[in-house]
Amino acid sequence: MADIAYVQKESVPPSPPPAGKSGAAAWAKENLFDGWFNSALTLASLALIAWMLPGIVQWAFVDAVWFASSLQECRELGEGACWAVIVERFDQFIYGFYPSELRWRPNLAFILLFVALAPVLFDNVPYRAQGMIFSAVYPVVAYWLIWGGSIWGPAMFVAGFALIGVASTLPARFGIEGGLWGLAAAAVAAVLWFLGPLMGWATSLFDAILPFVALEPVESRSIGGFLLGVIIGVAGIAISLPFGILLALGRRSNLIFIQTLSVVFIEFIRGVPLITLLFVANTVLAYFFPPDSNLDIILRVVIMVTLFASAYMAEVIRGGLASLPSGQYEAADALGLDYWKSMQLIILPQALKVSIPNIVSSFIGLFKDTTLVIVIGLLDPVGLIGTIRADSAWNGIVWEFYVFVGLFFFVACFGMSRYAAYLEAKLKTDHR
Repeated sequence: MADIAYVQKESVPPSPPPAGKSGAAAWAKENLFDGWFNSALTLASLALIAWMLPGIVQWAFVDAVWFASSLQECRELGEGACWAVIVERFDQFIYGFYPSELRWRPNLAFILLFVALAPVLFDNVPYRAQGMIFSAVYPVVAYWLIWGGSIWGPAMFVAGFALIGVASTLPARFGIEGGLWGLAAAAVAAVLWFLGPLMGWATSLFDAILPFVALEPVESRSIGGFLLGVIIGVAGIAISLPFGILLALGRRSNLIFIQTLSVVFIEFIRGVPLITLLFVANTVLAYFFPPDSNLDIILRVVIMVTLFASAYMAEVIRGGLASLPSGQYEAADALGLDYWKSMQLIILPQALKVSIPNIVSSFIGLFKDTTLVIVIGLLDPVGLIGTIRADSAWNGIVWEFYVFVGLFFFVACFGMSRYAAYLEAKLKTDHR
């Protein structure tokens, strides 16, 4: 008797969606014309766009003037936007007053920024492990390219963090258990290296051994425009995330001393406007460093912006930690993981995934807040507008400047939001 099978052995291929449930028409019906109210809003929006768009196109493109030497000449050539001022001062908007013969250095630093970000943002990059090493040393390379001088100063600054990491493991190596001892050792190493003479001695030693590793120095007052905004924004974003994670963990710590310090820092920073902190960076912060440190004004601003962003980032991540059920912490304990292993492998990945929208919102807000440096005399893109308008040839132009600067910030912030959407979709596990 022949075998009779009543179980499907092969998988059935998926059937195509029903007619009218896919394609552009289905999308429009679901998102634009789903009910009378949404249909009315869609039609009203299309009417508003149809009314405004021709005038905008006429002003921005059809009647625009792209080449002229003054506002008066622009008005004689056309009645639209005077983009000639952007064309003439484009280099100034990008670099500020950076020497023209040295602009290859920030250009190279900007290209290397994408090389450094690629292995951090995407996990399918070839040679990702080697790329992460370059990402770690990129801040030294970028600082050296933009400011010039000896490379050993920034190199020793980064080496200090490696020294702190090694110092934090010394108590455990000598059989002294407890995370508090590791934090104490790290704090002592940080004070001796950064506030003591050790970093200066090491820098002088390497300068004596390899003095030729140097570029022509460029003063901070020459750095401005979008270059300044990218420096402050990228540095603040990159540093505030790990500091915010540490502050969030410190605020939830069972160690009263660490918890109190974290709470005091977070609440103080969140209770003070960023403008006030920028004034502190400009006038007071230098007194907290050794007299011969000569801490640059832009670096002082980066420090204050990072501290400001870290406090807000800590609260965002604390919300993600609080959203996890207690069973996740209990599961980590049941597996026998210590505190740091449980945070690294179980708790933080879930908390950061939940917090992605708020983290990106904080990054976008931080990047836009870099325009506040105008209050301490740094000429970011907004600060350059006043400088250019002081020229009698272009006095009277307003809209063109703010449209151009706003477009730059829109592109940067929109790019961050799109990456966040990509990351959310990639980490999505419920398939809803």
